[in-house]
Amino acid sequence: MLEEAVVGEQVARLATGLSGQIDELTADLVALYARELPHLVHDDESVVSLLSASLYQNIDTALRIFQHGIDPARVEAPAAAMEYARRLAQRGTPVIDLIRAYYLGQTAILNHALHEATLQAYDRELLGAMMSRALTVTFEFIDRVTQQVVSAYQEERDRWLLNRSAVRAARVRALLSGGSTEVDASEQALGHRLRGSQLAAIVWFSAEPEQGNTLGALETVATEIGETLPTTGPPLVVPYDALCAWVWFPLERPVLPEEDHLRKVLGHTDPKVRLVVGDPGEGIEGFRRSHRQAVRVHGLATAAGEDCDRVLTFRDVGALSLMTSDMAAARSWVVDTLGALAADDEQHQRMRETLRVFLETGGSYTAAAARLVMHKNSVQYRVRRAEEALGRPVGEHRLDVELALKLCRRLGSAVLVGE
Repeated sequence: MLEEAVVGEQVARLATGLSGQIDELTADLVALYARELPHLVHDDESVVSLLSASLYQNIDTALRIFQHGIDPARVEAPAAAMEYARRLAQRGTPVIDLIRAYYLGQTAILNHALHEATLQAYDRELLGAMMSRALTVTFEFIDRVTQQVVSAYQEERDRWLLNRSAVRAARVRALLSGGSTEVDASEQALGHRLRGSQLAAIVWFSAEPEQGNTLGALETVATEIGETLPTTGPPLVVPYDALCAWVWFPLERPVLPEEDHLRKVLGHTDPKVRLVVGDPGEGIEGFRRSHRQAVRVHGLATAAGEDCDRVLTFRDVGALSLMTSDMAAARSWVVDTLGALAADDEQHQRMRETLRVFLETGGSYTAAAARLVMHKNSVQYRVRRAEEALGRPVGEHRLDVELALKLCRRLGSAVLVGE
């Protein structure tokens, strides 16, 4: 019969070895969740970053328990794990997904530990005792942590639902899902006119701001945009989570805001603020459709990351948003379509922009020169250089070239080839 001290010492040695692999283990778990719980990974960059921090801190804490013989019943859940649970509560993610993530992670880490232990050639009796101890302690740790994070989730969920904005969000979600069609009751509950034209937008922080009331800042952006539109009332602003808000403008007539103005409004805000806008629609169905369009473009923007344009409209990039559910495939297509013209440098950027405007103006050197405020000969020169980079006349596969150029303009380095 092996002594507990011997087993504990060997488990501690194994944990010490694994502690140098925490970054790799965290990445493996993110990849696992991408397969098993994809909605936890295909999300805003800030939320995915918080998920990674939670995984890293949980793994580090578990390994320290084994290294130092800490009683798992006395361990507190890491700060990032608690905050990640709260963020999921704000978004309405089912709590079962949070619990499942922990047990998927536990299984993956134990399997990795068993593999490492077998490589170290422990005898069968010692290996069995080590794995028995690892299972027991890990279960106690996961049980302890999940109780704490689920409590944090429930407390945040209750607080969120009690908040007036969250109550409105619940009503909006019912409208979006088609579960509510009583216009009068919905208008009264939301304080928002649902008849007539509706224009949806999404405004969010791409990363956690250093300070300030984030939702208040997003509401201010929405209000400033609404002031320049022919609206019949203030915008409906509904928090999606602590960094993101859904917005609807009740319009007198269907009209899109000018992008230059949207950029001007965002120019006075935190540089992390981003905005996407759908097309106007009529009534409740227009309320839903315009929002679906904004969500699609929001997915494009978050997939592209920090290099994406701060302002995107469905009218301009709706077709592109259908192409970017797989950013790696989109990047490969851009490179295949544009060839050397997809290089991520200033020279090729100028050529791409000139060629894009040239094609948008019907292949007119004169019109392109006027739009770009350049001499006609300069436009001709850049278009000729762009053709050389393409390796073919610009008229060949023109639609593909135009779409690829728009992707480059909107998504930047996310679809370009670095040096």
